[in-house]
Amino acid sequence: MILGIDEVGRGPWAGPLVVGAVVLGDTAIVGLADSKKLSAKKRNVLSKEILEKATAVGLGWVHADELDSIGLGPALALATRRAVEQITVPYHEIIIDGTINFLKGTTKENYVSLLPKADSLIASVSAASIVAKVARDGWMTEQAVNYPEYGFERHMGYGTALHGDALALHGVTPLHRRSFAPIATLLGVGSTPSIKASQSTTSVGNRHEQAVATLLEQSGHSVLDRNWRNRWCEIDIVSERSGTLYFTEVRYRRTTDQGGGLGSITPAKLAKMTRAAEMYVSNQQDRPRQLQIASVDVEGAISILQIE
Repeated sequence: MILGIDEVGRGPWAGPLVVGAVVLGDTAIVGLADSKKLSAKKRNVLSKEILEKATAVGLGWVHADELDSIGLGPALALATRRAVEQITVPYHEIIIDGTINFLKGTTKENYVSLLPKADSLIASVSAASIVAKVARDGWMTEQAVNYPEYGFERHMGYGTALHGDALALHGVTPLHRRSFAPIATLLGVGSTPSIKASQSTTSVGNRHEQAVATLLEQSGHSVLDRNWRNRWCEIDIVSERSGTLYFTEVRYRRTTDQGGGLGSITPAKLAKMTRAAEMYVSNQQDRPRQLQIASVDVEGAISILQIE
């Protein structure tokens, strides 16, 4: 009786964060896998079967306004607690996908095992990722009726070119995460930003940064933080994969003749990035096993990404 936990919706510009919690018990469901590796049609079929056959299913929601008020990390912990509170059947272990115990400080923390890639390895965690993904995608598709000009049913709130263009034309909705840098930037130039403003270096750079975050997620990373900063330094993207915490600097240049973005990573800049990583980790209750400084060089269009 394993309680599997996984989340969806860390990185989008709009919409809720959703955590799934599933106890399968003796139920065997064929085809379970990481929800990101399944087609939408297959996810929908499996989600229906999980809801019908699983011993228990819980979903924890944190919407954009609440996430903005408490921050991404606390929102993940809150959504996890909300999901677990809906599980009333017995279980002997909780497995969370990743390396952070979001139940730390609760009566459940000693039941938790952390396992990177658990959504590909543990059936109940796979099931949790699927029901959370389908629930969130369904909610975003419903919101597309209220905000048809944003195309939520196509990008589910993630930072795509379509989404960025819609924001430039129509402004920010109540669904948007105002604490996320791309949205905060738009709000800084007015409640109904112009197309010209959306194409500024800062705005375009933010869109490339979101593209990098999406690419990292597609490569198996879990994005933990975006634009983390304190008075001394900042980190563009913090992500985790297979027990390693990555601190990624996104360097953007409009054209190749401006000099590669990686060329700007001087020894002094690298030392600053290292200090920033150390400061970030010093605030974490659960220190990761490995730390990695990374840089992504982005040139020209969003479709051109060179990762080194």
